[in-house]
Amino acid sequence: MFEVKPYPELSWSLSRHKTMLSCLRKYAYDYYVSHNGWLRSADTLAKQAYRLKKMTNLEMHFGSVVHDLIYQTIQRVLKNQSVMTEQEFMDEVRHHLNRGFIESTKKEHLWMNRPKHYTMLHEIYYSQTDTLPEAKVRKITDRLQKTVANFHSSKTFTDVRNKEQMKFMESETFRFLKTDEAKVYIVMDLVYKDLDNEKWIIVDWKTGKSSDEDRNQLALYALYLRHEHGIESLDDIIIRNEYLVDGTHVEHLLTEQDLINVQHLYQISMEQMKLYLEDTGKNEPLPIEQFPMQDDPRVCARCNYQELCFPS
Repeated sequence: MFEVKPYPELSWSLSRHKTMLSCLRKYAYDYYVSHNGWLRSADTLAKQAYRLKKMTNLEMHFGSVVHDLIYQTIQRVLKNQSVMTEQEFMDEVRHHLNRGFIESTKKEHLWMNRPKHYTMLHEIYYSQTDTLPEAKVRKITDRLQKTVANFHSSKTFTDVRNKEQMKFMESETFRFLKTDEAKVYIVMDLVYKDLDNEKWIIVDWKTGKSSDEDRNQLALYALYLRHEHGIESLDDIIIRNEYLVDGTHVEHLLTEQDLINVQHLYQISMEQMKLYLEDTGKNEPLPIEQFPMQDDPRVCARCNYQELCFPS
Protein backbone atom coordinates (compact mmCIF):
# COMPACT_ATOMS: atom_id res chain seq x y z
CA MET A 1 0.00 0.00 0.00
CA PHE A 2 1.33 3.43 -0.95
CA GLU A 3 2.34 5.51 2.05
CA VAL A 4 2.79 9.27 1.94
CA LYS A 5 6.04 10.17 3.67
CA PRO A 6 7.30 13.67 4.46
CA TYR A 7 10.72 12.94 2.94
CA PRO A 8 11.80 10.71 0.06
CA GLU A 9 13.88 7.58 0.48
CA LEU A 10 17.61 8.26 0.18
CA SER A 11 18.87 6.79 -3.08
CA TRP A 12 21.79 7.24 -5.45
CA SER A 13 22.22 7.30 -9.21
CA LEU A 14 24.73 8.78 -11.59
CA SER A 15 22.18 11.34 -12.75
CA ARG A 16 21.56 12.41 -9.13
CA HIS A 17 25.32 12.71 -8.59
CA LYS A 18 25.70 14.84 -11.75
CA THR A 19 22.86 17.12 -10.64
CA MET A 20 24.52 17.65 -7.27
CA LEU A 21 27.77 18.64 -9.00
CA SER A 22 26.06 20.99 -11.47
CA CYS A 23 23.93 22.96 -8.98
CA LEU A 24 23.04 22.22 -5.37
CA ARG A 25 19.89 24.38 -5.51
CA LYS A 26 18.63 22.37 -8.50
CA TYR A 27 19.56 19.20 -6.59
CA ALA A 28 17.37 20.34 -3.68
CA TYR A 29 14.42 21.13 -5.97
CA ASP A 30 14.74 17.84 -7.88
CA TYR A 31 15.11 15.47 -4.95
CA TYR A 32 13.52 17.19 -1.96
CA VAL A 33 11.33 20.24 -2.59
CA SER A 34 9.36 18.53 -5.39
CA HIS A 35 8.68 15.47 -3.22
CA ASN A 36 4.91 14.81 -2.93
CA GLY A 37 4.29 17.67 -5.37
CA TRP A 38 1.98 15.38 -7.35
CA LEU A 39 -0.47 15.18 -4.41
CA ARG A 40 -3.52 17.43 -4.30
CA SER A 41 -2.73 18.16 -0.66
CA ALA A 42 0.84 19.30 -1.40
CA ASP A 43 1.84 22.87 -0.68
CA THR A 44 2.23 25.40 -3.49
CA LEU A 45 6.03 25.26 -3.60
CA ALA A 46 6.12 21.45 -3.82
CA LYS A 47 3.57 21.51 -6.66
CA GLN A 48 5.48 24.19 -8.53
CA ALA A 49 8.83 22.41 -8.12
CA TYR A 50 7.33 19.08 -9.23
CA ARG A 51 5.77 20.73 -12.28
CA LEU A 52 9.05 22.39 -13.29
CA LYS A 53 10.95 19.15 -12.69
CA LYS A 54 8.79 17.48 -15.35
CA MET A 55 9.65 20.12 -17.96
CA THR A 56 11.86 18.96 -20.81
CA ASN A 57 13.71 20.56 -23.72
CA LEU A 58 13.79 19.81 -27.43
CA GLU A 59 16.94 17.66 -27.40
CA MET A 60 15.82 15.67 -24.36
CA HIS A 61 12.33 15.22 -25.79
CA PHE A 62 13.77 13.96 -29.07
CA GLY A 63 16.01 11.49 -27.24
CA SER A 64 13.13 10.26 -25.09
CA VAL A 65 10.83 9.74 -28.09
CA VAL A 66 13.52 7.83 -30.02
CA HIS A 67 14.32 5.64 -26.99
CA ASP A 68 10.63 4.81 -26.49
CA LEU A 69 10.13 3.88 -30.15
CA ILE A 70 13.31 1.76 -30.18
CA TYR A 71 12.01 -0.10 -27.13
CA GLN A 72 8.62 -0.67 -28.78
CA THR A 73 10.27 -1.83 -32.03
CA ILE A 74 12.47 -4.36 -30.24
CA GLN A 75 9.50 -5.68 -28.26
CA ARG A 76 7.57 -6.19 -31.50
CA VAL A 77 10.47 -8.11 -33.05
CA LEU A 78 10.71 -10.36 -30.01
CA LYS A 79 6.96 -11.05 -30.20
CA ASN A 80 7.17 -11.82 -33.95
CA GLN A 81 5.00 -8.80 -34.77
CA SER A 82 5.41 -6.47 -37.73
CA VAL A 83 7.65 -3.44 -37.22
CA MET A 84 7.69 0.05 -38.69
CA THR A 85 9.73 0.83 -41.77
CA GLU A 86 12.36 3.54 -41.45
CA GLN A 87 9.96 6.06 -42.99
CA GLU A 88 7.16 5.04 -40.64
CA PHE A 89 9.57 5.31 -37.70
CA MET A 90 10.54 8.85 -38.73
CA ASP A 91 6.91 9.81 -39.22
CA GLU A 92 6.12 8.52 -35.71
CA VAL A 93 8.99 10.54 -34.20
CA ARG A 94 7.71 13.66 -35.99
CA HIS A 95 4.20 12.96 -34.71
CA HIS A 96 5.39 12.84 -31.09
CA LEU A 97 7.55 15.94 -31.50
CA ASN A 98 4.64 17.86 -33.04
CA ARG A 99 2.35 16.72 -30.26
CA GLY A 100 4.87 17.92 -27.66
CA PHE A 101 5.02 21.30 -29.41
CA ILE A 102 1.22 21.60 -29.50
CA GLU A 103 0.91 20.65 -25.83
CA SER A 104 3.56 23.24 -24.94
CA THR A 105 1.92 26.05 -26.91
CA LYS A 106 -1.80 25.26 -26.73
CA LYS A 107 -2.32 23.13 -23.61
CA GLU A 108 -0.26 24.75 -20.87
CA HIS A 109 -3.29 24.68 -18.58
CA LEU A 110 -3.40 20.88 -18.84
CA TRP A 111 0.33 20.58 -18.14
CA MET A 112 -0.05 22.86 -15.11
CA ASN A 113 -2.47 20.39 -13.53
CA ARG A 114 -1.01 17.11 -14.82
CA PRO A 115 2.66 17.73 -15.64
CA LYS A 116 3.49 14.04 -15.79
CA HIS A 117 1.01 13.47 -18.62
CA TYR A 118 1.67 16.46 -20.85
CA THR A 119 4.79 17.92 -22.45
CA MET A 120 6.17 21.36 -21.75
CA LEU A 121 9.27 22.45 -23.65
CA HIS A 122 11.73 24.69 -21.82
CA GLU A 123 12.25 26.72 -25.00
CA ILE A 124 8.54 27.58 -25.15
CA TYR A 125 7.89 28.07 -21.44
CA TYR A 126 10.65 30.56 -20.74
CA SER A 127 10.55 32.44 -24.04
CA GLN A 128 6.77 32.88 -23.76
CA THR A 129 6.50 32.55 -27.54
CA ASP A 130 4.90 29.97 -29.83
CA THR A 131 8.06 29.34 -31.82
CA LEU A 132 11.16 27.21 -31.31
CA PRO A 133 14.71 28.43 -32.06
CA GLU A 134 15.38 27.77 -35.75
CA ALA A 135 18.88 26.45 -35.06
CA LYS A 136 17.53 23.80 -32.69
CA VAL A 137 14.82 22.74 -35.13
CA ARG A 138 17.42 22.34 -37.89
CA LYS A 139 19.65 20.35 -35.54
CA ILE A 140 16.86 17.89 -34.64
CA THR A 141 15.68 17.64 -38.26
CA ASP A 142 19.22 16.75 -39.31
CA ARG A 143 19.55 14.17 -36.55
CA LEU A 144 16.24 12.46 -37.24
CA GLN A 145 17.00 10.65 -40.49
CA LYS A 146 20.54 9.73 -39.41
CA THR A 147 19.36 8.38 -36.07
CA VAL A 148 16.59 6.22 -37.51
CA ALA A 149 18.73 4.82 -40.34
CA ASN A 150 21.61 4.08 -37.99
CA PHE A 151 19.35 2.29 -35.52
CA HIS A 152 18.02 -0.03 -38.21
CA SER A 153 21.54 -0.86 -39.42
CA SER A 154 23.08 -1.08 -35.93
CA LYS A 155 24.99 -4.06 -34.58
CA THR A 156 22.48 -4.39 -31.75
CA PHE A 157 19.36 -4.39 -33.94
CA THR A 158 21.01 -7.06 -36.11
CA ASP A 159 21.41 -9.14 -32.95
CA VAL A 160 17.77 -8.53 -32.03
CA ARG A 161 16.57 -9.80 -35.42
CA ASN A 162 18.78 -12.86 -34.90
CA LYS A 163 16.85 -13.48 -31.68
CA GLU A 164 16.97 -17.29 -31.74
CA GLN A 165 20.61 -17.10 -30.61
CA MET A 166 19.88 -14.50 -27.94
CA LYS A 167 18.24 -14.51 -24.51
CA PHE A 168 16.67 -11.15 -23.66
CA MET A 169 16.05 -9.64 -20.25
CA GLU A 170 13.35 -7.08 -19.49
CA SER A 171 14.70 -3.62 -20.38
CA GLU A 172 13.91 0.01 -19.59
CA THR A 173 12.88 -0.84 -16.02
CA PHE A 174 14.24 0.57 -12.78
CA ARG A 175 16.68 -1.79 -11.16
CA PHE A 176 18.74 -1.17 -8.08
CA LEU A 177 21.63 -2.43 -6.02
CA LYS A 178 20.98 -2.34 -2.28
CA THR A 179 23.82 -1.02 -0.17
CA ASP A 180 23.93 -0.39 3.57
CA GLU A 181 23.20 3.29 2.96
CA ALA A 182 20.86 3.52 -0.02
CA LYS A 183 19.45 1.97 -3.15
CA VAL A 184 21.63 2.56 -6.20
CA TYR A 185 19.28 2.97 -9.18
CA ILE A 186 20.17 1.72 -12.64
CA VAL A 187 18.18 1.87 -15.90
CA MET A 188 19.63 -0.15 -18.77
CA ASP A 189 18.32 0.27 -22.32
CA LEU A 190 18.82 -3.36 -23.37
CA VAL A 191 20.35 -6.48 -21.84
CA TYR A 192 20.70 -9.86 -23.50
CA LYS A 193 22.87 -12.94 -23.57
CA ASP A 194 24.58 -14.22 -26.70
CA LEU A 195 23.97 -17.95 -26.30
CA ASP A 196 26.49 -18.93 -28.98
CA ASN A 197 29.38 -17.08 -27.36
CA GLU A 198 28.13 -17.18 -23.74
CA LYS A 199 28.46 -13.41 -23.41
CA TRP A 200 26.22 -10.95 -21.59
CA ILE A 201 25.66 -7.75 -23.62
CA ILE A 202 24.53 -4.44 -22.15
CA VAL A 203 23.50 -1.78 -24.69
CA ASP A 204 23.07 1.94 -24.19
CA TRP A 205 21.53 3.91 -27.05
CA LYS A 206 22.91 7.44 -27.47
CA THR A 207 21.13 10.16 -29.48
CA GLY A 208 23.79 12.73 -28.59
CA LYS A 209 27.56 12.89 -28.43
CA SER A 210 29.86 10.59 -26.49
CA SER A 211 30.78 11.69 -22.98
CA ASP A 212 33.59 11.11 -20.52
CA GLU A 213 30.91 9.87 -18.11
CA ASP A 214 29.92 6.95 -20.35
CA ARG A 215 32.53 4.67 -18.83
CA ASN A 216 31.32 5.12 -15.22
CA GLN A 217 27.76 4.52 -16.37
CA LEU A 218 28.75 1.29 -18.08
CA ALA A 219 30.86 0.16 -15.12
CA LEU A 220 27.80 0.61 -12.89
CA TYR A 221 25.74 -1.52 -15.28
CA ALA A 222 28.42 -4.24 -15.23
CA LEU A 223 28.53 -4.13 -11.44
CA TYR A 224 24.77 -4.68 -11.30
CA LEU A 225 24.79 -7.52 -13.83
CA ARG A 226 27.67 -9.23 -12.08
CA HIS A 227 25.93 -8.99 -8.72
CA GLU A 228 22.52 -10.18 -9.95
CA HIS A 229 23.73 -13.11 -12.07
CA GLY A 230 26.87 -14.19 -10.26
CA ILE A 231 29.12 -13.51 -13.24
CA GLU A 232 32.69 -14.15 -12.14
CA SER A 233 34.69 -12.84 -15.08
CA LEU A 234 34.32 -9.39 -16.59
CA ASP A 235 35.38 -10.98 -19.87
CA ASP A 236 31.87 -12.47 -20.02
CA ILE A 237 30.28 -9.00 -20.13
CA ILE A 238 30.25 -6.81 -23.24
CA ILE A 239 29.30 -3.19 -22.74
CA ARG A 240 28.22 -1.44 -25.94
CA ASN A 241 27.39 2.18 -26.69
CA GLU A 242 25.38 2.66 -29.88
CA TYR A 243 25.94 6.24 -31.08
CA LEU A 244 22.98 6.73 -33.38
CA VAL A 245 23.84 10.15 -34.80
CA ASP A 246 27.10 9.05 -36.41
CA GLY A 247 26.22 5.37 -36.80
CA THR A 248 29.08 3.95 -34.74
CA HIS A 249 29.20 1.59 -31.83
CA VAL A 250 31.88 1.21 -29.19
CA GLU A 251 32.39 -1.90 -27.11
CA HIS A 252 34.25 -1.33 -23.86
CA LEU A 253 36.58 -3.75 -22.11
CA LEU A 254 36.09 -2.98 -18.45
CA THR A 255 38.58 -3.92 -15.76
CA GLU A 256 38.25 -4.60 -12.05
CA GLN A 257 39.69 -1.11 -11.52
CA ASP A 258 36.68 0.36 -13.39
CA LEU A 259 34.34 -1.28 -10.87
CA ILE A 260 36.49 -0.10 -7.95
CA ASN A 261 36.44 3.44 -9.36
CA VAL A 262 32.65 3.60 -9.65
CA GLN A 263 32.23 2.21 -6.12
CA HIS A 264 34.67 4.84 -4.87
CA LEU A 265 32.70 7.53 -6.73
CA TYR A 266 29.51 6.33 -5.02
CA GLN A 267 31.09 6.46 -1.56
CA ILE A 268 32.47 9.99 -2.02
CA SER A 269 29.20 11.19 -3.55
CA MET A 270 27.12 9.80 -0.69
CA GLU A 271 29.29 11.58 1.85
CA GLN A 272 28.72 14.84 -0.01
CA MET A 273 24.96 14.28 -0.12
CA LYS A 274 24.85 13.69 3.62
CA LEU A 275 26.37 17.12 4.24
CA TYR A 276 23.04 18.60 3.12
CA LEU A 277 20.86 16.54 5.46
CA GLU A 278 19.40 17.75 8.74
CA ASP A 279 18.58 14.18 9.74
CA THR A 280 20.25 11.31 7.85
CA GLY A 281 17.91 8.71 9.31
CA LYS A 282 14.83 10.48 7.91
CA ASN A 283 16.64 11.86 4.83
CA GLU A 284 15.42 15.28 5.96
CA PRO A 285 17.22 18.04 4.04
CA LEU A 286 18.66 21.26 5.35
CA PRO A 287 16.62 24.43 4.66
CA ILE A 288 16.60 25.36 0.99
CA GLU A 289 18.72 28.46 1.69
CA GLN A 290 21.64 26.20 2.61
CA PHE A 291 21.76 24.71 -0.89
CA PRO A 292 23.95 27.22 -2.79
CA MET A 293 22.77 28.53 -6.14
CA GLN A 294 24.83 28.17 -9.30
CA ASP A 295 26.63 31.37 -10.27
CA ASP A 296 27.22 30.50 -13.93
CA PRO A 297 24.48 32.18 -16.02
CA ARG A 298 25.02 29.63 -18.83
CA VAL A 299 23.98 26.83 -16.48
CA CYS A 300 21.02 28.82 -15.16
CA ALA A 301 19.83 29.54 -18.71
CA ARG A 302 19.25 25.82 -19.28
CA CYS A 303 17.67 25.15 -15.87
CA ASN A 304 14.01 24.32 -15.30
CA TYR A 305 13.87 26.24 -12.01
CA GLN A 306 14.58 29.76 -13.24
CA GLU A 307 11.24 31.08 -11.99
CA LEU A 308 11.98 29.80 -8.47
CA CYS A 309 15.52 31.14 -8.32
CA PHE A 310 14.79 34.40 -10.14
CA PRO A 311 11.09 35.13 -9.58
CA SER A 312 11.32 38.65 -11.03
